[in-house]
This record gives sequence, structure tokens and C-alpha cells, in this order.
Amino acid sequence: MHKIVIVGGGAGGLELATRLGKAYRRDKKVSVTLVDKNRTHIWKPKLHEIASGSMDFGDHEVDYMAHAHWNHFIFRIGELKGLDRIEKTIDLAPYLDAENTPVTPVQKIEYDTLVICIGSLSNDFGTQGVKEYALKLENQTDAKLFHSKMVNACIRAHHQSELIDQSQLHVVIIGAGATGVELAAELHRTTREVVAFGLNGIDADKDLKISLIEAADRILPALNPRLSNATEQLITRLGVKVLTKSKVMEVSPKGVRLSDGQLIESELVVWAAGVKAPDYLKDFGGLETNRLNQLLVNSSLQTTLDPDIFALGDCAACPCTDEEGGRGGIVPPRAQAAHQQATHMFHQIKRRFANKPLKSFHYRDFGSLVSLGKFSTVGNMMGGLIGKNLMIEGYFAKLMYLSLYKLHELSIHGFLKTALYTLARMLSKQANPTVKLH
Repeated sequence: MHKIVIVGGGAGGLELATRLGKAYRRDKKVSVTLVDKNRTHIWKPKLHEIASGSMDFGDHEVDYMAHAHWNHFIFRIGELKGLDRIEKTIDLAPYLDAENTPVTPVQKIEYDTLVICIGSLSNDFGTQGVKEYALKLENQTDAKLFHSKMVNACIRAHHQSELIDQSQLHVVIIGAGATGVELAAELHRTTREVVAFGLNGIDADKDLKISLIEAADRILPALNPRLSNATEQLITRLGVKVLTKSKVMEVSPKGVRLSDGQLIESELVVWAAGVKAPDYLKDFGGLETNRLNQLLVNSSLQTTLDPDIFALGDCAACPCTDEEGGRGGIVPPRAQAAHQQATHMFHQIKRRFANKPLKSFHYRDFGSLVSLGKFSTVGNMMGGLIGKNLMIEGYFAKLMYLSLYKLHELSIHGFLKTALYTLARMLSKQANPTVKLH
């Protein structure tokens, strides 16, 4: 039996496991195993909506055990901790419950083809106090924790007898990339909706504050300057304070200190700047990595030192080339890249089984979209295909942004289930608050 093991159930890993499970469900000579440290999957670009409370997490999570059963692959829970390339095995750390009691033992899983797609984490660049005092949005647990802290801060402020301090309901977001800007726009709406549910001890316009800090000279530096400027004007009109060219030197219990010595007081600080692969990938199993801990792979997605180990998504440093061999650098850490690589990897495995030479992966840049909640959506499309940026914003851009998530759902659920899930969410919205309150 040929054992295919996929580590990481993010956008790329789950899509790949689903396609392989369906393709080889009747082939007794092939087994497909998906490994993840969580029990459920959530599409990472949705984390800011969970954090702000505009999306009910339970309506969008995918249970790995059930999904594996329905799509003919094996699921094993546990975090990757070791790799033996000679014996061709990986070790998984014990899965712990809420009381830190081991639920599973250390697991050893054999592989013939190993695909590593464990995603990325926030990169704090060694900034003092970030690990201790800043929240991050790396997974669903982080997003739910931030939302709980935000709602609790509002309830506490409403019930206290003394005046509300300026730092109590002040959210400071460090990093004005897509995640930071999207979170700021969503929070402007959802915090006011939370207050509207009987928390009349809070003056929304006076007490609720959001600051967005960016070290670069403009927000959304990956987008066209015109769209960046238009977005900054929009969120500034909403009341979000934008600070560009501002480097964070320290995060403390009192707030954020900038390089010019300015202290921005806040009890809720979110770090959304920079990405890197998990630290344990550094020299993992003797494989080559770069300074961001990403596994070095060649154009076939095979790691440079082991042809039986592949990597894709944010944790892989894949050469970025088009079909003519142009461009350069590495494939950017985006959901669309993980989706394209998962599709390519599916065909690579089929070619391996047929003893055919592997093909090179060519990244197609379909542009970037940034949602500003109900206020707007901005972005550029088809930049890598037509040689120039087609800037879009407004209702059409919003439809395109929503379609990205639907494409992800279609790839793992199929048309019927995606349609049923969408209908169920539409109906549940009519009977629930517009913002999650717990």
C-alpha cells in the first residue's frame, strides 16, 4: 500500500486530502491520511470575521473526523513534532484537552509520500512584549479569544461605577495589511452593535476607539497606491485612527510604544504584521529552510533534499515563475496560492503513480481583494495575467470577494452541500443577532 500523508488541514491540505480521498476510494493499494492539531477547519481569511463577531464560527467550521469519513480518507489529530526521513515516519505530539490531559499518545505514522502544508504564523520580529501582551489571529482559538475579550470589555465598562478610561475600549491593531484593515473595518460596526444590545453605559462615539499602526508609508502596501489611499480615507471617515510610518518598539500592559516614544494606551492589542512558518520547521528533519523557516522546494513542489517530501502553501518557499519562465522570487503566502498548489499536487501524485515525470508549478496571480465589511470592498484583479492592474471596488468587488469563499467550499463540499449550508446560514441569520454576543 502506498501511504500518502498530508500534514496540515488548511485551505490547501484539506482540499488535497478531499480530492485524493475521492479519487482513490476504491483503490486498496492507496491510503490517504490527513494530520492536523485541531479538530475542525476554518478558512483562514475568515478569522477577522470571527474575531469581530460578524460571523458565527459554528456555522462555518468543518469537522475533520466527519469530513474524512464522508470523503474516504483517514484523519489523525496531533501536532507534528518529528520526522525520520530514513524510516519514513513522522511523530505527532499528544493531543491535550482543555485541562492539559493527554487524549492521544505520541503517534508514529508511516508515509511513502509526505505533503507538508502547515501554514504560517505571525512574525513579531522579536518586538518586546508582543508574546506576552498582544493577541494574534493565527487560528480559530485566537479569533474566539479576541472576540470574548472584546465583548467582556464592553460589558465590564457598562457596569463599572467610575468613568470609562480611554484605554479600556481602545483596540490597537499593529499591521495594516489585509488582515489588519479588514479587522478594523469590521470592528467599527460590530462593537457598536454589541453596545446597542442594552449596554447604554457606553457612549459608542466617545468610548469606542480603533487605531491602525503601519510601519510602511501607506496601508495595504501590496495594493495599488490609489486603492490604499481610498481605503485609508474611508476607514478614517469611520473613525479609525491610522498611523503610518510608525514602528512599534514595545507592547506593554499599558499599550503600545512607538519608536518616537509615543505611548498609545490600550487594553486590547492585536498583532497582525508579518508572517513566517512555525519555528520547529527550522532544519526540520535536515530539510533546507530559509530565514522565515519556510521549506525550500523546487518547481515540482518537492523539497530540495528529499523527493518523497513535498510542501505547499505558506510554509513552502516555492519559486514563482510563469509558463514562460519569467518573474522571480517566491510564491506569496495567499489562499489562492495554496488552492492552486493543492490542485497541482493532486495531479503530481497521479503522475507519480503512473511513473511519469513531474511538472513544474506555475503561479497565476489573480490579484488581491480586501473586504471592508458592509462599507466596501477594494482590490486589483488579473494583475499577473494581463500585465497591469485592473482596480475594482464597490459592489462588484464584494461579489468577487464572496465568491472566493464559495469556491473553497465547493472544492471540499461539492455543489449540493455548499448550497444547503449557504441556505441554512441565510435562514439562521433571520433569527439571531447581527453580531455574536458570546
